[in-house]
Amino acid sequence: MGVDSGGTDYTTDGADEPDWEPDPGEDSGAVIAAVGRQIKLWREAAGLRQVEFGAAIGYGENQVYKVEAGKRIPRPEFLDRADEVLGAGGKLAAMKQDVAEARYPKKVRDLAKLEAEAVELGAYCNHNMHGLLQTEEYARALFDIRRPAFSPDNLERYVAARLARQRIFARTPMTTLTFVQEEVTLRRPIGGRMVLRRQLEHLLERAQLRHVEIQVMPTDRDDHAGMGGELQVLKLRDGSTVGYVAGQLTTRMLSAPKEVQVLELRHGIIRSQALSPRESLAFIEKVLGET
Repeated sequence: MGVDSGGTDYTTDGADEPDWEPDPGEDSGAVIAAVGRQIKLWREAAGLRQVEFGAAIGYGENQVYKVEAGKRIPRPEFLDRADEVLGAGGKLAAMKQDVAEARYPKKVRDLAKLEAEAVELGAYCNHNMHGLLQTEEYARALFDIRRPAFSPDNLERYVAARLARQRIFARTPMTTLTFVQEEVTLRRPIGGRMVLRRQLEHLLERAQLRHVEIQVMPTDRDDHAGMGGELQVLKLRDGSTVGYVAGQLTTRMLSAPKEVQVLELRHGIIRSQALSPRESLAFIEKVLGET
């Protein structure tokens, strides 16, 4: 597992990554280029010029050019319409899954791959609900208040990427998931009171799953091992352990044993300092009643 050595990085869920244009440094670029070539081959076989094809599927000529050149990530509806107009018999529409994964920011895909290999995941969050615990409307509200602001396209891109990672809850064999949430994350009304209420209800539902434990770190704790910021520890199937930490504009994946050991120690102490899972459920119910 490679360790991030610094440089230009982005937030945990890739929320400061570029637009719908694939990063030339990402491996997803090859996928998008291959899809673009297939669309071009089908279009040419149908005897359509780019402007004619664009008009038929409801997109401009420039958009068609960029997609065929691998410079633009096609949306699902683009592939559906292209398949229909070009008579591809489902061959183009079938690429939607590959494109969907490629459109997520690389940091998200890297994290999702780690999560897919994890037999145990432990996380501590201090500003908002952990991405795996967020409802769709909470996630959308969270991205909507980012500064600088996202375009509508990017906002939907990041929401989709975040929700896609939540497949981990249904994975078999089950991944043991433990979360410690700061009390403030239960009270901060991201998206408004009703969005927060539904988020808290969702939190209680997740906590009922046998392989999920959610704990709350009360604000009045005077001894707190998590003051260095949020963290995540993942134990993988091959027996290795990696850490994940995030800041304002940077993330770091840690695999060096000494660094991972520090995160494991901190995470263990944080869990011991937080309310127990049962006490935490009662606390969340109390906050829900007050919201």
